[in-house]
Parts: sequence; C-alpha cells; structure tokens
Amino acid sequence: MFTFDPYSPAIDADPFPFYKTLRDEYPCFWSKEADMWILSRYDDISRALGDWQTYSSAKGNLMTELPNRAGATLGTTDPPRHDRLRGLIQKAFMKRNLEALADPIREIAAAAAAPLAGEKQFDFIEDFSSKFTVRVLFAALGLPMGDERTVRDKAVLMVQTDPKTRAKGPEHIAASDWMRDYAAGVIAERRANPQNDLISHFSTAEIDGDRLDEREVLLTTTTLIMAGIESLGGFMSMFALNMADYADARAACVKDPELLADAIEESLRFNTSAQRFRRCVTKDTELHGQTMKAGDFVCLAYGSGNRDERKYENPDVYDISRKPRGHLGFGGSVHACLGTAIARMSVKIAMEEFHKVVPNYSRVQQQLPWMPSSTFRSPMALELARTN
Repeated sequence: MFTFDPYSPAIDADPFPFYKTLRDEYPCFWSKEADMWILSRYDDISRALGDWQTYSSAKGNLMTELPNRAGATLGTTDPPRHDRLRGLIQKAFMKRNLEALADPIREIAAAAAAPLAGEKQFDFIEDFSSKFTVRVLFAALGLPMGDERTVRDKAVLMVQTDPKTRAKGPEHIAASDWMRDYAAGVIAERRANPQNDLISHFSTAEIDGDRLDEREVLLTTTTLIMAGIESLGGFMSMFALNMADYADARAACVKDPELLADAIEESLRFNTSAQRFRRCVTKDTELHGQTMKAGDFVCLAYGSGNRDERKYENPDVYDISRKPRGHLGFGGSVHACLGTAIARMSVKIAMEEFHKVVPNYSRVQQQLPWMPSSTFRSPMALELARTN
C-alpha cells in the first residue's frame, strides 16, 4: 500500500518518485503519518495558493509549526491582516534600498570565496555558503557582528523536525526561544539607536498611522532571521548541487555569468529547497473524489508541482534555457516570498564570485546528508572537488 511520510529520510533523500505516484494516482491523498492531505499537482497547488478563503494560513504554514508563531507573521495570516502586515513590512524593505546592498554583497561573496583558491576539496556549505548567507543577513537586518555562528546554528535547528516523533523536539523549541530573546535585544537596541537597516525600519514603518505592534515586530524579525539563513542557505546549496551535477550548464554559466539568472530560476523549479508548506481548509472541500473536512490540514507540495508534467515539458530534465514561468520555488499568490529580489540578487552575485575562484567542480558524495525537515529540503553538507 502506498504511503507518503514527509518525515521519512527516504523522502528527504529523493522525494520525486513519491511525488510522481501522488500526482498520477493519488492527487488528493490522506497521509496518516503527516495527519493531513497532500496536494501534488501544479494546478491544484496554484489554485489553493490563490484561494486563501478556503486554504487558510492562520493556523501556521510550516508542516510542523513552531509555538506561538501562527497568526502573527506574514506567512501565518490571511487577508486583510496579511495585507496590512505585508504593506508595513514591504515599506521597510523599500526604505532599505536593496540595490544599495549589491556592492556589499559582492564584497562579502568575494571574501568568502577567496580562501578556496588553493583548496582541491571543500564543503560548499561550511566553507562558503553559510559564511556568505549569514554575513549578508547580518548586513541587511543590521544584526551585531560576532554572533554569526550561534545565530546560524539556532536558525537551522528551528526549521528541523525530529523524524522519529514527527514533532519539534526540545532542542528545536529551545532554539526558537533563544532566537526570540536574541531578536528582542536587537530590536530594543535599534529602537534606542535607529540605523539604516531592516530591523530599524520594521520598528518605525507606518501607513496612515498604523504600525507593527511589539509582537509583530518580534516575530517578523525572528522569522526573517530563520528564513534568511535557512531559506537562502538551502537555496544556494541546492543551486550549487545542480551546478555540480550538470557540467554543461555550469560551463555555460562560467562562460557567461548572465546565464546564472536563468539557471537560478530553473533550479528553483527543478530542486527547490522549499518543498512543502501547510494550510488548513476552512470548509468541506471536494477534490479528485476526496472530501477534505473543515479543519483538516493540507500540505501543498511545491516540489511536486514544480515537476508536474501537466505544467512543464520534460520536468525531470534540468534545462537552464527553459525559463519556467510560474514555478513554485518562492510560493505564490498572496504568500509569495517577500525576499525574492534579495535572494535572487544574492545567489547570482555569490555564484559569480565563487566561479571566479572555483570554475570547475563536481560533488564528492553520492549519498548526501539531508537536513531532517518536513518543510525544507537541503543537504547538511556538500563536499565539492575541483575537476581541473
């Protein structure tokens, strides 16, 4: 009998054969292990993303939610409250001119790549991407330098799930509590001494007299730290994995770095780190002969929708000339990721600088150590070796 357990190491290692079975045979599938419905076809996921009245985010959007987060962050609210939060947060992003970050980001990338010049083999995550993503996040948010390693370790723990208990364990909850206390301290300092950074702008962003309240500022900040480190880091490691596995695509990008933009979009489709997010149906809903009851949780399997043959021709082929419009790598509709511009810019700049130092490489490990997470999918380590 077919089962789909999003907490399974087998799913972490290779979810795509499971996704194909879901799409072809069980497009609206009840997973006993996850205690929720799984939607796997692109059109169903896309419609659900647009129908927030039926598929609500207000009870949390992570497959296994962190305590006290649902209902207070951009990803865990529905309109009209979501629109209010997005407007205020977007205003903060606009104040912090992202284009002004391009040169600092390139400096960070070049500094992170430089030590690899003499290395024949290295861990892309430990030796490059984690250093880069944390420094970029600290620069954008205005976090105090010196805490980078601890903040990254806590952020990674926050998105993990215990595969045995299928829940957040004590270490994950403790990491969340630590991050909240850390963010509260930074927010208090920025309120006393505002600077040109996102946290300062969150604290003061105002539309027609409306401002984020204390809890909203705190949870927005902790969510951005978590997402900024893990989502950007996972995105980068998956992109590097694709570049390592597909030598022709990598060679084309090294020769013409402008092709990196198209390669990034194809990687977001082909191998997104944002694999599965949760919704809750607000009313009985019929789909593919199944009835999802009001109050049931639903998994939107972005990683499956991005490989749906009904949407993309030859979806299991990595083709950087594809231009995959409408991919779900950053979600969609009202809950499309707010950080898409800085994520795309950061990864493109980072890989340009990385390829200047290491233009040719392949991965060393055939079996990768995957992060235990029911929502995200990315390797915990990615050993690369120069090929010439």
